[in-house]
Amino acid sequence: MLNRRILRVKAFQNLYAYEQCRASNFNLAKDQIKEAFLPDLNSMEVQDKNLLKKESGITTEIFINNLNTDTLTSKSDTNERILKEARKAINFYHSANKKDFDFLAKNMVASAERLPQLYLFSIEILLAFADHVAAETEKKKKYATDKIPLTEGDLNFTKNKILQKIRNSTEYKSAVTRQHVDIGELELEIKEWFRDYIKPFETYQNYTKLSNPTLEEDFEIADEILKKVIFKTEAILNFFSEKDFNWTENKTIVRSLASKVLKNVKDHYDSSEEVLPEIAINWEDDKEFFQNIFNLTVQNDGVNKDLISKRTQNWDIERVAQTDKIIISMALTEMKNFPSIPVKVSINEYIDISKTYSTPKSKQFVNGLLDVLSKELTENGEIRKSGRGLLDNK
Repeated sequence: MLNRRILRVKAFQNLYAYEQCRASNFNLAKDQIKEAFLPDLNSMEVQDKNLLKKESGITTEIFINNLNTDTLTSKSDTNERILKEARKAINFYHSANKKDFDFLAKNMVASAERLPQLYLFSIEILLAFADHVAAETEKKKKYATDKIPLTEGDLNFTKNKILQKIRNSTEYKSAVTRQHVDIGELELEIKEWFRDYIKPFETYQNYTKLSNPTLEEDFEIADEILKKVIFKTEAILNFFSEKDFNWTENKTIVRSLASKVLKNVKDHYDSSEEVLPEIAINWEDDKEFFQNIFNLTVQNDGVNKDLISKRTQNWDIERVAQTDKIIISMALTEMKNFPSIPVKVSINEYIDISKTYSTPKSKQFVNGLLDVLSKELTENGEIRKSGRGLLDNK
């Protein structure tokens, strides 16, 4: 269904969201402790505020030190109220994390499965603009009126070779039906969007002045409208936001997939190849890979952070960008748990993710650290490859 690069990005996005949730739950648990030791304003007894503050601090310390232990450890003279509130905060933290993890794991798959529908919607809107031009041209001819602000040059868009091949693609038609993509509800919006955003668009105006657009020029106008109108106009983006709860995270991926459709048509225009990108028949296998990357990265969080910490001795692990830690942890998880994926493939994939989602210097940092760690883990037997995984992929 979707290639694994996109699935890695989706897993990364959800792992980042999970880290944000964990940080929030950590702070909420500490706030819970503070509230437990606030003076009781309804009590008639004298409140020792200094003692309460001290006990709150002790409880918070016990909470932090015992987050990942099975038994609560503290000084022997610690009173029962402190231990009770520490246990309560720890239970809250883990319970909230479990709830967030379950939600993100489920939502992650649903969000990925929605991506094809979303990019098909964007292509359908592009085709609808061309249909609108054709319909308005027919009206102009039939009623011989000058009220419809179209020129002969607008016909270039109705004859756009890229859009025509997409429209005639059997695979495309099948995908639109299978993904339940219907923009019939947007009939009025299409007219307004064309009038307000396409017609005044300088690139479109220049395109209408061409006497006989080339395939490259047909591709360029379609791609420009896609990227600079459909994916940058708030009114159109609102349509996608209503369709997709995760639109903010999915927007970049959807735009890339839609643009890939246009490029596929241009690159294979004279062949019989179909036009849709990233479609495969092994979604169940890819989904398992997708879920395992997410689950195993969370499970191995502590081990991976220790590995990163040991190889960044001049850096405080907390100073390493959160995105870099997640990317490196995902790569280590993939290298150790997926024997059929070559080490170099994993490293290259996560370097690409760092270019888009992390800091300007992350590429070099991620590359260097993964190179060192992969060699170390291979030597000690923690990374074992088989089949395709044995390929060097230089």
